[in-house]
Amino acid sequence: MDKIALEKTLRETLAQFNSETGTIHKLHEPTQLLRLVAQVGLPPQLLDVVSIIPVGKGIAGECAQKNKPVSICNLQTDSSGVAKPGAKQTGVGGALCVPIRDGDKIAGTLGIGTSRQHEFTAEETSALEEIGRSLGEFLK
Repeated sequence: MDKIALEKTLRETLAQFNSETGTIHKLHEPTQLLRLVAQVGLPPQLLDVVSIIPVGKGIAGECAQKNKPVSICNLQTDSSGVAKPGAKQTGVGGALCVPIRDGDKIAGTLGIGTSRQHEFTAEETSALEEIGRSLGEFLK
């Protein structure tokens, strides 16, 4: 799946979740870095900030490290320390990031964000995880 197809999938996902921003990062295992391969809705000045994310850092990095979804109800007021300082510049309120798996192995992450405060439900999380599973074979 090329960048255009990944961005199309992201747009469809964002419409389904009534969200404005989305990212797909691919894990480069030897370096343990997540590399941005597709995005929708991010401000241009943030592309450098999110283009490469170390595993364990930020929302996507924590998601990859723990191999489980990471959700933040309001990124603007979050004090958990999970979100990187630059993340607040996105204007995102609610954020959800799920692992993209190739079998049991982490292949990357799929993240969505909405401008409003939003607590993602278990159903929404499961639905996004299903989309993440469908992307796994394309990030090999």
